[in-house]
Amino acid sequence: MKNQKPAPITLNPQDGQYLSVVGDTYRILITGKETGGDFATIDMLIPPGGGPGPHAHANFQETFYVVDGEIEVKSEAGTYIAKKGAYVVIPKGGIVHCFKNKSDKQAHLLCTVIPSGLEELFFEIGKPVATGEFMPPPPMDPESIKKLIAIAEKHGQKVYPPDYLD
Repeated sequence: MKNQKPAPITLNPQDGQYLSVVGDTYRILITGKETGGDFATIDMLIPPGGGPGPHAHANFQETFYVVDGEIEVKSEAGTYIAKKGAYVVIPKGGIVHCFKNKSDKQAHLLCTVIPSGLEELFFEIGKPVATGEFMPPPPMDPESIKKLIAIAEKHGQKVYPPDYLD
């Protein structure tokens, strides 16, 4: 009788689905469907000026490893400049947070969410793009904002106004 252990999951350097999300390019490396809901991992390229606005999620934690560049991480607890090699953990509980690339160079982040689910939000709001392609952020008129808030809430997120943490 053979031992039926799961095999390792491997991706080649260009594998994964690439999505434009709020002007950033996210490569979905592994989804909750592949990990039994345990986690998802997203490779994020954040252009100068990019990054999501203030948001919160009470039921999952999110980690960011800065592969290259730097981002400003803001939360209700303060501001932190995360440079290459930095690691940031947004714990469960719903603290409002955001990050922004305030530099003139692209930032590269590796994000893991535990449990999975955030990637489903990205699939719903993102637009497929080619490797390394960036699209401008979508317009944020009142109707678009209302739609984004509804989709975010469906995926366990709460969205706040852009100046919420100022």
